[in-house]
Amino acid sequence: MKIRTIVVGSAALVFSMTDPICAHDSQAQTVTKNFEAAIPNIPGKSLIAVEVDYAPGAASPSHTHAKSAFIYAYVISGAIESKVNDSGTRIYRAGESWSESPGALHSISRNASKTEPAKLLAVFVLDTNDGPLTTPSN
Repeated sequence: MKIRTIVVGSAALVFSMTDPICAHDSQAQTVTKNFEAAIPNIPGKSLIAVEVDYAPGAASPSHTHAKSAFIYAYVISGAIESKVNDSGTRIYRAGESWSESPGALHSISRNASKTEPAKLLAVFVLDTNDGPLTTPSN
């Protein structure tokens, strides 16, 4: 199995946008696709893992994910403020995690700090040919 690392400054491979995803102060997030493989014992399903690095104060636009995607998100460092569907807004700190069901609306996803960076790992289990992974909802 081959593991590939692709740094995507503009997030073009993961997000269906051509411009960088920026916070209010023009600091961007960086998305790194670090693993992709078909799941051998579940025909038609794949696992994709991406790291999302948020600069201080950076945020993602409101978005949805590929229709079949179940997502597990784990905060590697810093703190991430998140709101999925009708759940309350919550701050997740390093070591904490959440999940997103297929079709969920991720209306808030941002670095909770204006001074420290934050990083999360998002693991997608989805239909092999489903995409794009993320689509802005606005």
